[in-house]
Amino acid sequence: MTEKGVAYDGFPSSEELSRSRRVPPRERMARGPLAVIECVQEIPCNPCESACPRGAITVGRPITNLPRLDDDRCTGCGQCLAACPGLAIFVIDLSRAGDGGAAGREPTGEALVSFPYERLPSPSVDQMVMATDRAGQGIAAGRVVKVRRAKAFDQTAIVTLAVPARLAGEIRGLDPSSIRPSEAVIRPGSPREVRPT
Repeated sequence: MTEKGVAYDGFPSSEELSRSRRVPPRERMARGPLAVIECVQEIPCNPCESACPRGAITVGRPITNLPRLDDDRCTGCGQCLAACPGLAIFVIDLSRAGDGGAAGREPTGEALVSFPYERLPSPSVDQMVMATDRAGQGIAAGRVVKVRRAKAFDQTAIVTLAVPARLAGEIRGLDPSSIRPSEAVIRPGSPREVRPT
């Protein structure tokens, strides 16, 4: 039997995600942006709890509890994304997807997926990039809708991609090699400068 999961691969397996019961209902994501917490390891960690301005995330005691999300309180603001040291929180918005909330039906149209991004170069808005799954494998083209940087994010950018809605549950990042240097955003003080061609 081949072992799979966060301890072996660096990202949770579908079995771990299913066991953790942290996958929110599609109907809720169809109403608007919602945090998706893919933390499956019971380790001492709780920055997400204090980062949430609406108290939607609870770790409690002991600190090794897995975080729990109150779907009704979460607004999908994304504050928890940059706070998570494991980069294990994402925001999915299926409100643009046709049939996104219908049980048993494949959503059509596009969805918005937001994730923490700590690599260079940074993408720019409206750029097309390769969206990747949890393993970092490219699975679809995505359009950069937003790149958020804030002092509170401590050098972590929050990138939002418009992607095919049917893949919103799988897309968790982007391939930095798909960013064309001429469209990359160069930040002052970046350790590696990419010059436009």
